[in-house]
Amino acid sequence: MKKVFVSWAVAIAIASPAFAAESVTPETAAVSARLAKIKTVVVIYAENRSFDNLYGFFPGADGLKSARAKAARLTQKDRNGQVLKELPPVWGGLTAAGVVPAVTQIQTEHLPNAPFQIDDPNGFDVSMGKVTRDLWHRFYQNQMQINNGKNDRFAAWADSGAAVMGYYNGGASLPLWNIAKQYTLADNFFMGAFGGSFLNHQYLICSCAPIYPNANNSPAAGLIATVNADKVSLTVNTATSPASAIDGAPKFVNDGAITPDFYAVNTMQPPYQPSSVAPAAGGDPAYANPAVANVLPPQTQTTIGDLLSNAGVTWAWYAGAWQATLDGQNASPIPNFQYHHQPFNYFAAYAPGTAARAEHLRDGGLDGVNFIAAIDAGTLPEVTFYKPQGNLNEHPGYADVLSGDNHIANVIQHLQNSPQWANMVVVVTYDENGGFWDHAAPPKADRFGPGSRIPALIVSPFARKGFVDHTRYDTTSILRLITRRYNLPKLPGITVRDAAIKRQGGEALGDLVPALKLTSAN
Repeated sequence: MKKVFVSWAVAIAIASPAFAAESVTPETAAVSARLAKIKTVVVIYAENRSFDNLYGFFPGADGLKSARAKAARLTQKDRNGQVLKELPPVWGGLTAAGVVPAVTQIQTEHLPNAPFQIDDPNGFDVSMGKVTRDLWHRFYQNQMQINNGKNDRFAAWADSGAAVMGYYNGGASLPLWNIAKQYTLADNFFMGAFGGSFLNHQYLICSCAPIYPNANNSPAAGLIATVNADKVSLTVNTATSPASAIDGAPKFVNDGAITPDFYAVNTMQPPYQPSSVAPAAGGDPAYANPAVANVLPPQTQTTIGDLLSNAGVTWAWYAGAWQATLDGQNASPIPNFQYHHQPFNYFAAYAPGTAARAEHLRDGGLDGVNFIAAIDAGTLPEVTFYKPQGNLNEHPGYADVLSGDNHIANVIQHLQNSPQWANMVVVVTYDENGGFWDHAAPPKADRFGPGSRIPALIVSPFARKGFVDHTRYDTTSILRLITRRYNLPKLPGITVRDAAIKRQGGEALGDLVPALKLTSAN
């Protein structure tokens, strides 16, 4: 464990102002002056879609047409490295439980080894208004699927067989598609961390992986993953795991939430309510029971919220259905509030009873009504995050694409009519790929990411119009924009990522400025 904390201490030292000094050119000075015109940054965080899954045919983007020109990018291989003769069936069927009409497992057998259109009227004909099944989207599996940038093991290391290769035609039927055509779509934007929603929400606010100190001597000891010597793949249970993806999902010795050196990388529950874990008997009702294995201890790393507060910049995290859930009104399918999508609720600085929690963690209301009211009143903080409630976040398994897209498009319309619009930048993106394949190879950086490619839209009076931005970004690029605009220090995790990319000769990640009309070049 000692090495873990030493590495972060070194990162913090490197991130100090003494190390961060950069020469200021006339061009950078001009950009900074124009950035100062931005008074409000809004981040809308949807769920679980790869770029190719939704925007594979967007005009001018590096999508499925590009992939088809590179046939090797389309072909999936089995666990032994041999090319699959066909895709595995979609285990359990393509549609979620209770969806009518259902697409059963039998109907998905013998699909060609290639991407397939989920909403093809001559195929499965599952519209974007229907809920499809959930897919594995986990830390180690994502790395195993990416396979060092080849992206050829998605079907092999999935629990959903062929479902990973599904995509939608998009076009005019996708509300955000039309908004993307008016503003900027980033087609080289990657999820900040490998795996799922839990870790990627942490990367959105702190560019860091949570820590469970001494997990081996804690209630969470059984959640420590069994990992191979490469430290990026899980150990297969050879006694129970099918040898081929055609015969079933893989089985692992321990597909846990915690790394062997005690980072929490798959879903764990927040230590404070709202949490899926009830309070301890006789304990503080505002806390989750810390004796339960999947409750993460309070975190103390520096977040973007801390940096903004220290600089006197107003900010808030609006969570749809937050208060309804605290009041015991959460239900499935509506609002289906997701506890692990609330990253600040894991941090001691925002514990129940603190002034910071009362000020910054706000109820977005059912269907986002409170958030929309703040938009209409022109009272959004300078930096605002919005997380839609579960049934409106586009997550496979419990939400459809169309409901979430309609909701976010409606929110954007309110933003465009807001008194704050003239000086606003809105970033709409997805937390992670949801297990769906994408053909673009992620940048090679540090041990936590970036992961697979996801859609990102930049909507603003400052955004370049009708533009596809090919600049390489990841989730931390949102933090880079915020820290640049408000002249904040770099978060330690961003310094670590920058150094890792540089060591490997990679291209530096952007800060979204190329998507904005802020320089003489654009």
